[in-house]
Amino acid sequence: MKDQLARVEAVFFGHVQGVGFRYTVRSLSADFPDISGYVKNMPDGSVLVIAEGIAGSIDRFIAGINDGMVRYIRDVKVTRPPYSGEFRNFDVRF
Repeated sequence: MKDQLARVEAVFFGHVQGVGFRYTVRSLSADFPDISGYVKNMPDGSVLVIAEGIAGSIDRFIAGINDGMVRYIRDVKVTRPPYSGEFRNFDVRF
C-alpha cells in the first residue's frame, strides 16, 4: 500500500511569500526524486504545493516543508484528489 501513487494539494497560509518558501520547497523536492508537481505563490498571499508520487514520499515531503518553514506557516489545508500523472518534474511556477 505504501507504494501507491497519490496526489496532494497543500495550501500554506501565514507569512509564506517573500521568505524563500518556493525555493526551499523546490530544494527539498530534490530529496524526493519520485515526486513531481509544482509550488506557486497565490494571489491571496498563500503558497500552493501540488505533489504527485509514491504516497509515503509525499507525506514525508509535506512534513519536511512543515518542519523547514514552520516559523512562517500559520495554517495548512491539505486535500488528496486522485493521482493524475500530469507532471514530469517538480518546479516553481510563477
